[in-house]
Amino acid sequence: MSDGRMPNFLIVGAQKAGTTALYQHLKKHPDVFMSPVKEPHFFAFEGEDLDFRGPRDRETLGHMVVGDEGAYRELFAGANGERARGEASAMYLYMEEAVGGIRRHVPDAKLVAVLRNPADRAFSSFLHMVRDGREPIPDFGRALAAEEGRIGGRWSPIWHYRRMGFYHEQLSRYYEAFGPERLRVYLYEDLEGSPERVLRDIHEFIGVDPSFVPDVSARYNVSGVPKSRRLHALHRFLLRPNPVKSALKPFFPKGLRRRMVEGSLNALRNRNLVKPPFPDEVRRGLIEGYREDISKLETLLDRDLSGWLR
Repeated sequence: MSDGRMPNFLIVGAQKAGTTALYQHLKKHPDVFMSPVKEPHFFAFEGEDLDFRGPRDRETLGHMVVGDEGAYRELFAGANGERARGEASAMYLYMEEAVGGIRRHVPDAKLVAVLRNPADRAFSSFLHMVRDGREPIPDFGRALAAEEGRIGGRWSPIWHYRRMGFYHEQLSRYYEAFGPERLRVYLYEDLEGSPERVLRDIHEFIGVDPSFVPDVSARYNVSGVPKSRRLHALHRFLLRPNPVKSALKPFFPKGLRRRMVEGSLNALRNRNLVKPPFPDEVRRGLIEGYREDISKLETLLDRDLSGWLR
């Protein structure tokens, strides 16, 4: 693509399926530029008034969503000749509006998706919201029962725990709009088990040196319940953009800042989280609800997904 102020590849989701890890690993490649805002969601929310009404929806989306084209282009102003320019907005896969936005603005972009067992993805998303103090119902089964009412009440898509897991319909939109040659689909198990192999394949797909091997030891955006709410709040403050970090930025070299975030702060936050067990009855109910969609997805991807039904 000739427009250096637009991406030429996108990580489109799924949410809670490793997109943060991919974003962090890809930005380490010397010939890859990733937008400084990880999830701008421009192609899904362009020009929209974000009138979502779930707990802290406006605050959270206002912090990360870039809905203005000029502001979105500015995200890529720092690119310095890198062959690949990308961003990672985990809800693109789910939100139908994103397909049209991508076709309008970056019709030749290459697309990457990572899929996770939909039941496990839903539970991880729930724990993510519990972790951040936004989920008012601490019981996953009850939160699922409230989902349709929340959707009707205009809570943002991140609350669509169950609905977000119907991947066949979501991926079919992308295959129809862009064709299979423009879309690479991986499983969360692939990324967890063989991250170097997945990254090598993605590097080749987006046209950069596939022999580059980044450090993949750090874990990102882990879900769980904080053992200490105060410590978790401190970690969130330190890991997210804020005036204090901006003021100190000139005094810390980029490499040192990255090691601080990826090493000390990220690791400390992860150690403060505990993951409660997934209730068996709720998990079985979700899997049964996804069974038909998983069967269709197996055909679409030509891949055995029977492990997701256990």
